Amino acid sequence: MSAPTVTRPEAPAHAVLEIEGVSRWFGNVVAVNDISMSIGTGVTGLLGPNGAGKTTLLHLMAGLLQPSRGSIRLGDAPVWRNPGIYASLGLVVDREDTYGFLSARELVEATAKLHRLPHARAAADRAIAMVGLGSAADRRIATYSKGMRQRARVAAALVHDPAVLLLDEPFNGMDPRQRLELMELLQRMGEAGRTVLFSSHILEEVEQVSQQIQVMVAGRLAASGDHRAIRRLMTQRPHEFRLASSDDRALGVALLGLECVSGVELEPPGLLVRARDYGAFTRALPPTARSAGVRLYQVLPADESLESVFSYLIEGGQ
Repeated sequence: MSAPTVTRPEAPAHAVLEIEGVSRWFGNVVAVNDISMSIGTGVTGLLGPNGAGKTTLLHLMAGLLQPSRGSIRLGDAPVWRNPGIYASLGLVVDREDTYGFLSARELVEATAKLHRLPHARAAADRAIAMVGLGSAADRRIATYSKGMRQRARVAAALVHDPAVLLLDEPFNGMDPRQRLELMELLQRMGEAGRTVLFSSHILEEVEQVSQQIQVMVAGRLAASGDHRAIRRLMTQRPHEFRLASSDDRALGVALLGLECVSGVELEPPGLLVRARDYGAFTRALPPTARSAGVRLYQVLPADESLESVFSYLIEGGQ
């Protein structure tokens, strides 16, 4: 007997999320501040440091939170107070909320039944195979590694074959092989015409998977574009370095002669150097120090945290 056909819920004609002037506050805390964007088919990365508001925005997109201001639509339908959208939308939240006493197969099959799929077992088997959990599908989730638990939750979100998939930090806890496999799965889904949006605080993850990137910081949209445009914004911003050498004063004088250096400050215990171009400065520093007869003891980027990078974008660097 042939396997039963897995039917797919009807998706909207245009599986596009439209976010218009959306804000969300909790008391006096503004978590999302006046964000507008359009998410089309393919893979989009939502990039930002921890605390930027990415999770709140994803919950707003999924209809789990009501906007304090603005609106969100999936195709022609509002997402808030509209359970019908879940026939074509899947969500993987960052918080681990699976029942450890269930197997992955039981979890995914139960999710299929909640979606009222006619062949829940076949749909569960298909979703489990998509995430590569087939050999461990009947083990209790409590025995899984964090990466395996994450894949089980992704399978549950995929079981009804959604046209739109939202994932909050989906690569957390995965080893390199698991991360690569999930990246390839998301890419295939995007190439098949689905709308995939995932959040991350790691630029390299987003670059490898996404056609478009939306950058958030402090609840606001800081930049938007393809990964090449975002990378240029980040690398062309001013950079600061802290240097320690055998003769800081002589080194500072030599560095001021470089076109890529915009300022030098002599401060204990060394130099604070502001550079216009990260790559040009790091290439020019060793020969400049050598020509000045100075030995370098320490070279540390002073402002390479994600917060400083994204803050530059939102403070006018774009």
